[in-house]
Amino acid sequence: MNASVNIFGVRHLSPGASYHLTQYLEDIDPSCILIEGPADATSLLLNLANKEVKPPIALLAYTTELPIETVLYPFASYSPEYQAICWGVKKKKEVRFIDLPSDVLLKLRQSEKNKDSEKAGAYYKFHNDVYAKLAGHYEEDEYESYWERHFEHNLEPDSYRNGLIYQSGEIREIVEHEEWDAVPYDFSYNMVREAHMRMEIERAMREGHKAEDIVVIVGAYHVSGIKNDQPVLSADDLKNLPRANTQITLMPYSYHRLSSRTGYGAGNKAPYYFELMWQHMKQHTLQHLPAVYMSGIARELRSKGNNASSASVIEAVRLANALTAMRFGNYPVLKDLHDAVITCFGGGELSGVAEAINQIDIGTAIGSLPEGVSQTPVQEDMSQELKRLKLTNYKSAVAQELSLDLRENLKVKSREAAFIDLNRSVFLHRLKVLNIHFAEQQRVSQDSATWAERWNLRWSPEVEIEIVEANLKGETLEIAAAYELKERLNNCTDIFIAAQVIKDACECNLAAIFNNALAALQQLLVDAANFKDTAHAARELSLLVQYGSIRQFDLAPLEPILQQLFLRASLLLVDAASCDDKAATELLKAVNVMELISQEQYELVDTTTWQQELQKLAWRDDLNTKLSGVAFSILLEHNMVSEEDCAKEVSRRLSSGVPADLGAGWFEGLSGRNRYALLSRVALWRELDAYVQQLEEEEFFRSVVFLRRAFGNFEPNQKNSIAELLGDLWGTGAEVTAENLQSELSEEETGKLDELNDFEFDF
Repeated sequence: MNASVNIFGVRHLSPGASYHLTQYLEDIDPSCILIEGPADATSLLLNLANKEVKPPIALLAYTTELPIETVLYPFASYSPEYQAICWGVKKKKEVRFIDLPSDVLLKLRQSEKNKDSEKAGAYYKFHNDVYAKLAGHYEEDEYESYWERHFEHNLEPDSYRNGLIYQSGEIREIVEHEEWDAVPYDFSYNMVREAHMRMEIERAMREGHKAEDIVVIVGAYHVSGIKNDQPVLSADDLKNLPRANTQITLMPYSYHRLSSRTGYGAGNKAPYYFELMWQHMKQHTLQHLPAVYMSGIARELRSKGNNASSASVIEAVRLANALTAMRFGNYPVLKDLHDAVITCFGGGELSGVAEAINQIDIGTAIGSLPEGVSQTPVQEDMSQELKRLKLTNYKSAVAQELSLDLRENLKVKSREAAFIDLNRSVFLHRLKVLNIHFAEQQRVSQDSATWAERWNLRWSPEVEIEIVEANLKGETLEIAAAYELKERLNNCTDIFIAAQVIKDACECNLAAIFNNALAALQQLLVDAANFKDTAHAARELSLLVQYGSIRQFDLAPLEPILQQLFLRASLLLVDAASCDDKAATELLKAVNVMELISQEQYELVDTTTWQQELQKLAWRDDLNTKLSGVAFSILLEHNMVSEEDCAKEVSRRLSSGVPADLGAGWFEGLSGRNRYALLSRVALWRELDAYVQQLEEEEFFRSVVFLRRAFGNFEPNQKNSIAELLGDLWGTGAEVTAENLQSELSEEETGKLDELNDFEFDF
């Protein structure tokens, strides 16, 4: 490689690199700037340098076939590559990316995933250990502090550039000369990349750019690889490299994601802190950064109601300067600032200041792109929908609540305005189906459940990636959601999943999918034999029927299907109840769901058959006793059991001839529903009292486990009512009984109960 080509090694996301690089470009005034980055993204450089672009942003390349593989190139305002791009475009220079095209990069990454992950881990551990040892040699606790003290704060341009190239070259040589069991993937991968970059440099020279007028900007680790005498990648070599079908786009990014704490390995822990550093470097006021940082910490602490005085700010700045002076630094590094914050604001404890440190280190900034800049069709559709539905203000990294009223607004003139909340609901439900986590639905009160919705909205870089991934399923959100539901339906063998698709199709206003799912559910219903799934499927349809005409969707075809589902589930109840306690836990939820449907849709569904099946379950002895207790409780709620019959059944279920675990299990089921209905029946508590008193010691121990579990979820006022009932039965008085029953257990008593909970009885 021609040695006269100007190669500037950088560290990504480094304000120091940006500071020196912009000065270097001004001094060299090159005609051509070549930057490490996918070559096929060169067409996006003008968009990157657009004045309306607000960093942080990212270049995202992704495969167009499942499974999706992505590669991400984030840019902050202080990224040296971003500054070089903006400088070059402004000066009308030739600016290009020179790394392997994204289709090759992603294919190579896919291939690497099939390699030995253990050997790859050993390579990266050794690599990181080298950096840790370097920091230790300079008596720094971590490499980041070493880097900041010796490079970010080094304002001498030649010292910075030459020192970084020398250090990176030495580290590379150490790593590559280590004896490895097999050649690490990174070696061959980097050799191919660097051969391609050398090819691009030669191409620029053939096109008429003099070597001295070319500036090459790459990660410092690659400088020695580009300078070496290895051959460039030939056109045939490039043609023969494996490729994947890919697309490439620009997307907004955030400091939260950019922080290495949230997963970007080449990021930095404190993007907002480094932005502050970049601003002060440009103004030649780096010495003021500690005071600005500490003032920000104090502001955050005060906003949360904590004490943070100006005197503490001054003391913290002094301490940070003293700490860096002990290590012969020019300015405090981030760790010095943290130590000073913990000492002067946190009283020596991190917990009290951790949130404030995170806010000032990371920040909440999220980037933005002007409309139409490098967007996939789904990204464009998303942008248009946000604008149409007046939701652009919710495109924020801070969560915001959105309440919707799905009813027609009769006070406005246009249909669009009258149904804007309904259209918002459709839009948000489509995002939910596509797993685009922009909005999370919240529960609403029962009295407004059919016409009201409440959502929490929060924008994040992950949302951008999920939108891009949705592009594989269709060119609009509507088409993509329809495709997703169609795929679920095609693979559906479960009646409950089919019912969920019906509900999703209605809420997404996808009539064709709704009709297809309805037909699929009817077909599955013919052979339905699972009580739990059939009950939950009925619940999904019941929720839809409650909408009525609110969603402007024809729900009439659902009613006969709901009737069939409810009847089928009713007839499956008794057979399903022949199960163990573990299975009964899930079946109990389904029983409660069926009872809820019978109350909400009593004019539509066959409640008579349901109650008849409950009676069979309630009175039979050969079925799960907990479920029998639940069924009996429901009959009590409907006044279908007389006081006399109730007393007889309690006496029978809790008789001495019934094993304690079965009797107590039945009572647990009985007490799990309407407790106020139980509290009004004195005969029931008289029988329970008599049952407990006649138990032998071993049987008593068995029953305690179940009874304790049964009463564990009672509210304090309900427990007081029980104490009053028992006080009347025992003649001890309500107040004394309540005090005795609800007093704290001794340590010995607690230990005995714990032993009972852990003991496995021979059931």
